[in-house]
Amino acid sequence: MVGNLNHIIDQVVKDKGIDREILVEALESAVLSAANKKFRNTRDLEAHFNDEIGEVEVFEFVTVVEEVVDSYKEIDIEEAREVDPDVEVGDSLGMMMEAGSFSRIAAQTAKQVIIQKVREAEREGVFNEFKDRVGEVVNGIVRRYERGDLIVDLGRAEALLPNREQVPRENYRQSDRVRAYISEVKMSAKGPQIILSRTHPGLLISLFKSEVPEIAEGIVEIKNAVREPGSRAKIAVESHDIDVDPVGACVGMRGSRVQNVVTELRGERIDIIPWTPDPARFACAALAPAEVSRVYIDDEAESMEIIVPDDQLSLAIGKKGQNVRLAAKLINWKIDIKSETHAQEEEQQAASAEEAPEETVDAAEVDAVAEVEETPVVEAEEAVEDATKDDDQV
Repeated sequence: MVGNLNHIIDQVVKDKGIDREILVEALESAVLSAANKKFRNTRDLEAHFNDEIGEVEVFEFVTVVEEVVDSYKEIDIEEAREVDPDVEVGDSLGMMMEAGSFSRIAAQTAKQVIIQKVREAEREGVFNEFKDRVGEVVNGIVRRYERGDLIVDLGRAEALLPNREQVPRENYRQSDRVRAYISEVKMSAKGPQIILSRTHPGLLISLFKSEVPEIAEGIVEIKNAVREPGSRAKIAVESHDIDVDPVGACVGMRGSRVQNVVTELRGERIDIIPWTPDPARFACAALAPAEVSRVYIDDEAESMEIIVPDDQLSLAIGKKGQNVRLAAKLINWKIDIKSETHAQEEEQQAASAEEAPEETVDAAEVDAVAEVEETPVVEAEEAVEDATKDDDQV
């Protein structure tokens, strides 16, 4: 039994990944709790683990006095000197107790304390391990569904892939392998909670980093990435080496690199766009494969009006507005797309609107003048007629 305790501690440390000092402290706390339970907290006790013999030793401390009042906490000087000849009145004397004399209930209490301490230490260890791994892509095995959420086994811990973070077209069964992005790690009342995502743009970026050595080495930089999970994505890249084409590096030989990413994302279409600091050029590239005729920019509002040929309008907008919506998110500007015909009609209407107010004002002024000039003449004629009638009457 003596040698087994050290062996058990080493085995638990290896299996659970818990610090040995934490486990030893748990053992000491458990044995002390059991001892206090047996003696109903009437004695001053301490527990210490002896590495040499592999046992937790319990010591009872009593105060040396000339006359004993409390037999649980005090000891007579003569009796104390039988244990330690050099002891004096007022000293605290520690005497080792027989730990094996604890009752079954006390031993059960010790067991519960050890289990609780080990569980707490294990949770703390998992949290400390994963809290610095936010932003990483991990591989796991699907264990079960819980109300639409997926429970994924990561080996050391279980993670949660919420329904909102799952791609609608993707379905998993028990024991399937899944690759996901760690979006959040938090401590809850039930322990550490690791939140995974299959929809986060970070998953797209991480996959390209693993597939493209130039990105991992820092030669090519991913400036931004946006997604509509399961359907389409856009990624903007820039090269820090004039001899390296950023788009070509991401595409790979015969599209091998980007195809690996597409396969992992279950067929999600990916547009790779060269980044440029010029918003207009960047917007034109982001709307590819549509061609752009001209661009009008409002720097203050960070918005732009883009004119495209009539036959390119549907291509620029995309299915249900997807292409222009992703492009706007990628460049972080507001984009308004118009066809050539629509733009010309608006220009003509604007020109007509500028001329129309001048003609209207002139016509109104003419009518007003006519009214002013005609009124006195009518009134004069009526006055002459009235005067003539008066003369006839006289």
